[in-house]
Amino acid sequence: MCQAGLVRMRRGWEAEARNWAEFARTAGRDVAHEAINLPALLRLLPAPAGLTLDLGCGEGRTGRVLQSRGYRVAGVDAAPTMVRLAAGHETPEPAVLADAAALPFRDGAFGLVVAYMSLHDMDRMPEAVAEAARVLERGGRLCLAIPHPVNSAGSFQARDADAPFTIAGSYLDPGPADWVMDRSGIRLTFHSEHRPLESYSRALESAGLLIEAIREPRAPDGRWQRIPLSLQLRAVKP
Repeated sequence: MCQAGLVRMRRGWEAEARNWAEFARTAGRDVAHEAINLPALLRLLPAPAGLTLDLGCGEGRTGRVLQSRGYRVAGVDAAPTMVRLAAGHETPEPAVLADAAALPFRDGAFGLVVAYMSLHDMDRMPEAVAEAARVLERGGRLCLAIPHPVNSAGSFQARDADAPFTIAGSYLDPGPADWVMDRSGIRLTFHSEHRPLESYSRALESAGLLIEAIREPRAPDGRWQRIPLSLQLRAVKP
């Protein structure tokens, strides 16, 4: 892979950082996050203990929720503007600028790593998972959420509840999964990568992490009752 390919998504999210913050910080805009994905993640998390790393913290919304629930949180992101937004919020999340594939933390520094809707946006996902495992203490957990690989492999052919869902191309082959959203006056490009479930499973295996819980949150109504929006995992470092 060329050097540009190694930072494709990092550069994309740096360019979209302020648009993302405007979207993410307005209640009611990200319904999937508020009603489905975040509540499912919070049910998956262990109780606060030690330090928590918010991996791919973005503008800090997940870290702020974790802090409000008693977690001691440090964020990390590779996009400079995202780090400034997280640290500069009225409820700041301590955050550092770094590549998730080369974390600036000592071995075993954290009891919990949370990668909420971020690993699919990382150019070097397996290396990021390996680094998450390195900075976890023994018995620590990695909790992650990603768009479900079935979701990122295809799309509904209409908006009605019984619309067919079609996989375009190959589910098994990784590839760019960028898409553009126009909502409430905000135009935002999501810079992401589709990867099959096996890619994440192999990354966890290679990092020495053991999966102990898998969740596929179901929407309360509509077409997303048939196809899961996200995939959520909790893995432990033995």
